[in-house]
Amino acid sequence: MVSINDPRTRRKILASSGALLGGSLAGCISGGGGGSGDGDGGGSTDTGGDGDSTTTDAGGGAETYEVGYGEFETTVSASEFPEKLYVYAVQTGWSNWGAIMQAFQDQYGVALNDDQRSSGEALSDLRANAQDPTHSAYNGGYTFGILAMKDGLTQAYKPANWDKVPDKLKTDNGHMTATRRMTTALTYRKDIFEERGIEEPETWEDLKNPDIAQDLVIQPPQAAVGLAGALSINNAYGGSLDNVQPVIEYMTELQDMGTTFRGNLEGDFTKGNIGSFVEYDYTGLDLKYNSDAIAEEKVGVTLLNGVDGNKGAMNQPYGYGMLKGAPNPEACKLFMDYVLSLEGQKQFLDAYVRPIRAPELELPEEFPAQSRYEETQFQVDYTRLVENQESIIQNIGEGVGLTGY
Repeated sequence: MVSINDPRTRRKILASSGALLGGSLAGCISGGGGGSGDGDGGGSTDTGGDGDSTTTDAGGGAETYEVGYGEFETTVSASEFPEKLYVYAVQTGWSNWGAIMQAFQDQYGVALNDDQRSSGEALSDLRANAQDPTHSAYNGGYTFGILAMKDGLTQAYKPANWDKVPDKLKTDNGHMTATRRMTTALTYRKDIFEERGIEEPETWEDLKNPDIAQDLVIQPPQAAVGLAGALSINNAYGGSLDNVQPVIEYMTELQDMGTTFRGNLEGDFTKGNIGSFVEYDYTGLDLKYNSDAIAEEKVGVTLLNGVDGNKGAMNQPYGYGMLKGAPNPEACKLFMDYVLSLEGQKQFLDAYVRPIRAPELELPEEFPAQSRYEETQFQVDYTRLVENQESIIQNIGEGVGLTGY
């Protein structure tokens, strides 16, 4: 489990600055009985630091907030907020959601349910509960969210700052909006690799070294992180969205050498039970720089290329969308606005998750060199991926002989 409390880390420093910013925002809030609001009559209005949610004292005892973008601009009232807001896959231990959840609760008094689900599990659950939704929004892999939209399970809402999101990573109808993106990477134990005399891998082919493959872990493709890893390998060996045979052959070969396919592996990694794993750059960097469980110098994070110069590091967007029949739409809108505000976006960066508004922020120097991203990173046609995603997952799982297919 990753800790956010290491006083040596950059996150600690940024969390402090975030708290200051949060305090500034909270200072804008004026309830019916206090603050700097005028109390009766016209009330008061103020805005957050980057033009985000606006807070108004309506003079009736409950705070109200101006939220949304364009035709979705509206006023929500704290009187309608629940004690706990349910959003799929907003969870501690992933993408720094724990810090974002706490900051939102501190500012607005609404706790988030800790939803420990993968994108695929979230999609299955919201499909099962389509007639009586239990959650107000889907959050997770962007393409999984598009599938939910195609199933008619989402509704339109464009949060404040929706215009700052690249056009390719949001739907025109406001049903899905990307909030961050991550890149497939290999995280490895530098100390174990040194003991075994292994050089830092540069290509997926390097992982066929028996001393690496014997205790390598790769996520299965049902989760968005596993699907990104599989498509990274597939692209590295010349495959496409229409041809996943290369990744099936690769995974089968490594499985015979001892590689396993599962999630929840950070504990085994920090204990030294496994030597390396394939997930996102964020996962490795967060472990390296923010974890109390393992020394920084023992963790290596690298992006891999394929054969013949093929790129092998897929860039995977994540995002959210409000669900049709959302039980708590007003609190949900405020939370979606908060996540896309600069304050919310900075908290992704604290855990080395690249926020969708990264061009407006200063990136930590601990990220791998930008030149390495340019050498290895690629994107796919996300529309075509959505159309083929379920068959791709099925074909890879059955082809490799993974369980649960």
